Amino acid sequence: MQDTTILWADDEIDLLKPHILFLKEKGYIIKTVTNGNDAVDLFKSEYFDLVFLDENMPGLTGLETLAQIKNINADVPIVLITKNEEEYLMEDAIGSKIDDYLIKPVNPKQILLTIKKFTENKRLVTEKTTMAYQQDFRTLGMTLNDNLSYQEWVDVYKKLIYWELELEQLEDAGMHEILTLQKAEANVQFSKFIEKNYLDWIKNPDTAPIISPQLFKKKVFPQLDGKMPVFFILIDNLRYDQYRMIHPIISEYFRLEEEDTYFSILPTATQYARNAIFSGLMPLDMEKRYPDMWQNDEDEGGKNLHEADFIADQIKRVVRKDCKFSYTKILNIDEGRALNESVSNLMKNDLNVVVYNFVDMLSHARTDMQMIRELASDDAAYRSLTISWFEHSPLYDLLKFLAQKQVKVIITTDHGTIRVKNPSKIIGDRNTNTNLRYKQGKNLNYNPKEVFHIRNPHDAMLPKLHVSSSFVFAKVDNYFVYPNNYNHFVNFYNETFQHGGISLEEMIIPIATYGPK
Repeated sequence: MQDTTILWADDEIDLLKPHILFLKEKGYIIKTVTNGNDAVDLFKSEYFDLVFLDENMPGLTGLETLAQIKNINADVPIVLITKNEEEYLMEDAIGSKIDDYLIKPVNPKQILLTIKKFTENKRLVTEKTTMAYQQDFRTLGMTLNDNLSYQEWVDVYKKLIYWELELEQLEDAGMHEILTLQKAEANVQFSKFIEKNYLDWIKNPDTAPIISPQLFKKKVFPQLDGKMPVFFILIDNLRYDQYRMIHPIISEYFRLEEEDTYFSILPTATQYARNAIFSGLMPLDMEKRYPDMWQNDEDEGGKNLHEADFIADQIKRVVRKDCKFSYTKILNIDEGRALNESVSNLMKNDLNVVVYNFVDMLSHARTDMQMIRELASDDAAYRSLTISWFEHSPLYDLLKFLAQKQVKVIITTDHGTIRVKNPSKIIGDRNTNTNLRYKQGKNLNYNPKEVFHIRNPHDAMLPKLHVSSSFVFAKVDNYFVYPNNYNHFVNFYNETFQHGGISLEEMIIPIATYGPK
């Protein structure tokens, strides 16, 4: 604070001597001038942390001085001080990118508060945020040892993501490290919670959270009231923290009606979780009902080729009334633009389902491409890359178009993803699937502490490839590697984003409903 230097331009600067004396006693260096020209000249020759400008000065006005100073250095905050409360002047000031606006007469405390806001804001925010997290850290630490319900686990995860996003803006590496350790401990306890409760959820859905097959029945179909079209937009692989980053952008155009979460089924993989959403069925029931369409892990061909058929069948089964719907899958920017060009044709439908595959492709590209690995080197960078994509995507253009219409928009995903860090050795036969976070096969050999083993897949409403087939799911941030090519797998897959297993990031899924503003 001792080095904070302020330029104050006012043609009645002598009347402000008590204010200036007060600020000097607080340790600030104040340079004063009585007109805009002198302010510009002094600003050119010296560095200032903050500028106060009187709006009504002889010669250059405050706004004219503002424009010239911004041309010299646009990063220095400028505060306009005026007697004039006319709305047009405030609009002109905002349009000229003024940083703050004070109405005369101003008192010394008001000026001090403004200075602190612009020159000490980062320090004050850091101290306050750090102190608040330290208090929450203790509370969260005690909470993790409790016998939590699924809703309490949702609350814990949301709180951890809140602090992750808050601390990300600070330069305190120590706090980041503490949060990372706490998040890892939370995932250890969450994995135990899933091991203990998941099969009961499948047997007794009435006492369980909403899971993938119930999503349309509980969250989508109730919105089909005939008043306006519903656009259900599933962004594949979108985690809760990534959703939190794009929500403020979406809420500029829509009114948030409900923000909720649901739990992805196991495996937390597109083939299982997304098909379950669109069919409204668990995988075992899908295999029985759609023997020609369901694809098991070892089957050749795409695993998500019949989503429109699944939606149509679920509508017929559950809604039981005429419901016009569309289904569009977006795999690249050209397909996104094509949808935007034809979206007017969808307004007569009750339901329009859109699947955006970008985030899923991003996670796979991060595994396969060195450049993407470097761009998304950690969770913060991964979030940043997601935001950058979203702001320049056809999806953003689609949402801006829909915001001008009377529509409901539901944003969700099918599963999340986790950055894997710890290799977990496993042995299986040659028919064992390739996913790094879950394995399905016969005679699987593994470290029992690192997996959740479902010996009878039918207990989890999963198909059995063979009589003796079972499923194992990696917990926390483990990933499966084979001993005979251990080093290759570790070098290639360590620190990549994967899904299919058990973690807060993969299983707790955002779903938000937006209406017109």
